[in-house]
Amino acid sequence: MEDLLRVGVISSTHGVRGEVKVYPTTDDAQRFKKLKEVLMDTGRENITMEIEGVKFFKNMVILKFKGYDNINDIEKFKGKDLLIPRDQAVPLGSDENFVTDLIGLTVKTEEGSGLAR
Repeated sequence: MEDLLRVGVISSTHGVRGEVKVYPTTDDAQRFKKLKEVLMDTGRENITMEIEGVKFFKNMVILKFKGYDNINDIEKFKGKDLLIPRDQAVPLGSDENFVTDLIGLTVKTEEGSGLAR
C-alpha cells in the first residue's frame, strides 16, 4: 500500500508570476481549494510546496506556490507529480478503491479464469 497518493501533474507554467498548470489525477479537482500544501516528487526527493492560490481553467488547476514568484523559479518543475499523504485523501465509497491499491492484483472473470496484470 502506497503512503502517498498522486493528485496531479504539473503540465506547464502559467504566465510569468510563478503559477503552474496542473492536470488533476483526482476525481474531484475542487479538492485543491482545501489543500494547504502538497509534496512535489522531484525524482530525488519530495519537496513540500505550500499552496498560495488556486484557480481553475477548463480541465486544469492553476496553482501558485508560496516563494515561487516568477516563471524561472517554477519552470524546472514541469512534468513533476504532486502528492498528498494517504491520510489527507478524500473518503472513498463502499465500492471504491484507489488505483494504486489495484495495481498488481489478479483479475478473475465470472468463469474463474485469472488474468495476471
